[in-house]
Amino acid sequence: MRTTPPRERADAARNRAAVLDAAATLFREHGVEGVSMETVAAAAGVGKGTLFRRFGDKAGLATALLDTQERALQEAILFGPAPLGPGPAEASPSARERLHAFLEAYLDYLLGHLDLVRISETAAPGARYRIGAYRFWHRHVTLLLAGRPDPVADAHALLATLAAEHVRAVLDDIGADRLRAATLRLAAALTT
Repeated sequence: MRTTPPRERADAARNRAAVLDAAATLFREHGVEGVSMETVAAAAGVGKGTLFRRFGDKAGLATALLDTQERALQEAILFGPAPLGPGPAEASPSARERLHAFLEAYLDYLLGHLDLVRISETAAPGARYRIGAYRFWHRHVTLLLAGRPDPVADAHALLATLAAEHVRAVLDDIGADRLRAATLRLAAALTT
């Protein structure tokens, strides 16, 4: 039997919002690496214990900050207009068009939040593959590559090029435009 998750207490909800607002501001101003959890707690006006109990560590805080953007992208994929979403039945974008649109949208999200995504993906070995967002992206790409001999492996291979650690490592060398173009060429090769 399913039960409704417990409602968050009003003070806990206020604290959570204050922490997320403070973290977003501090990360934007000083970079993720330049901000400590203690600094976030002080800026939010909460105790360190409250912050650590709620988010665990900086990776947990990054994941919470990314949650809204990830949910919006997931909603657009599931219910939004074509070609990112399925659109109305008469639109019927091809798998290739949908994959291209997904990669464009994901790269916009990734490049806009690269340091936060990086810390959430590298908090522990394999962290990237255990988070729900990655499983969603992988399932979506797998479905779009359904005509391939091994769409599950192909989806992992394509998404590997979008690992935040990899993107951070190559971005200075090749730049965002070349990264985007190369990713889209890989996707096109997978959907011909």
